Amino acid sequence: MLAQVSSVSLMGVDALLVTVETDVSSGLPAFNLVGLPDQAVSESRERIRAAIRNSGLSFPISRITVNLAPADLRKEGPLFDLPMALGLLMAQGLLPQNALQDYLVAGELALDGSLRSVPGMINMALLARQMGKKVMLPYLNAPEAAILDDLEVYAPHTLLEAVQHLNGQKPLEATPRPEPEPLEQALLCISDIKGQTQAKRTLEIAIAGGHNLLMVGSPGSGKTMLSRRSASLLPPLTDEEALEVTRIHSAAGQLGARGLITRPPFRAPHHTVSDAGLIGGGSIPKPGEVSLAHYGLLFLDEFPEFNRKSLETLRQPLEDGIVQISRARASVTYPARFQLIAAMNPCPCGWAGDSEKPCTCTPAERSRYMSRISGPLLDRIDLVVTVPRLTIEELNRAPEGEKTLVVRERIARARSLMQQRQGMRNATLVGQKLREVTRMSEAASSFLMAVSQQLSLTGRGYDRLLRVARTIADLASSEDIQQVHVAEAVAYRPRALEVV
Repeated sequence: MLAQVSSVSLMGVDALLVTVETDVSSGLPAFNLVGLPDQAVSESRERIRAAIRNSGLSFPISRITVNLAPADLRKEGPLFDLPMALGLLMAQGLLPQNALQDYLVAGELALDGSLRSVPGMINMALLARQMGKKVMLPYLNAPEAAILDDLEVYAPHTLLEAVQHLNGQKPLEATPRPEPEPLEQALLCISDIKGQTQAKRTLEIAIAGGHNLLMVGSPGSGKTMLSRRSASLLPPLTDEEALEVTRIHSAAGQLGARGLITRPPFRAPHHTVSDAGLIGGGSIPKPGEVSLAHYGLLFLDEFPEFNRKSLETLRQPLEDGIVQISRARASVTYPARFQLIAAMNPCPCGWAGDSEKPCTCTPAERSRYMSRISGPLLDRIDLVVTVPRLTIEELNRAPEGEKTLVVRERIARARSLMQQRQGMRNATLVGQKLREVTRMSEAASSFLMAVSQQLSLTGRGYDRLLRVARTIADLASSEDIQQVHVAEAVAYRPRALEVV
């Protein structure tokens, strides 16, 4: 007897429809699996056999053929365990032939018949909603799939529960929509940082306009504290952004039992991260840190200590907002519109320019250290700020700064101006669109021309100054860019790195 069950295969962050065809016929006992399965799918035969028997159900001593169609699409991962097991039971007549015609099914089976979570279920749920079908998946994946409206999600704990539901013996209740995560959960306050007025001002400008930022300072100056508190300055994700971020984390298997991600992600990989870990890839392509930071922040501490090749791979996503991974079997594209915040010491020993500790590095060592960050990569960083190390006396005298909520409200107002004016953040403005929104006073225009000639700015450097000045003007609620806004933007030019 032949049975068909609908499932999915992940290609990047997209779910593609796969039909699991199961045939049980007379002949010598065998379990043949075809349709380009990988090792994890091929091993499912033993998991299915044990799970069915340990659930008290009948496993046929017959010739079994399972085809995963379309046959030219590579099938990866253990998510086909549940649809194959249910198809096998249906082919024996233990389930009605039409029991699963309205479902998309996925899930990994343990040997005792319990279900384990699998990645990418929000992407399957989106396909199911588009097709007008229901979803059956492991209970641990239920929160991510249930965030979608107009979708019935059934999440059994075991194979036996799934069979009893489909037979009508013990129907499962559809999983309710989960409560969104609290927006203020575990947010760090920027007022914890004493002093560092200029660094906090630069961070505010960077977050408001979406500009990439590099902080340079001695150990203990507060670079990491500033960076980790930057996430609390970001406004919540829109519904569309939240769904896209959730899809990426689900495809990477990092969503856990969470539902919709409503806060912008903050990713801080160690400097020993591999190219595939940072950008994405592997034999089975997975999203990297740049994609997991989509619509959020990517913090790279000890910036020059990262592998030079890994840093250079950041250039395309910083420019285009996507990552393209090509393999012999397939090519996938992941979104990667993140904001880079990097931190580094001014020299290998870390004490160059410090007022209390002498630097022990030679000029050649300092030059080699700085050269680890290439010119093209530095050219994609809009703001560079020096973070000085404060003495204990200076820290004790420093007044308490503004609270995160106050700064975030100011950033939200500036972003609202950008959205109303051009529909995007200032950091993404290019070409004619940039010229249209950067109206300047006569004094500001003359000053910018003089600065451009004095510093021999390239076209990209000129545009970068315009974008930063536009953000500073937006924070001041100024319709036109004034000379003071241009002057402040000049102070944050990446050229500052050369003289630290």
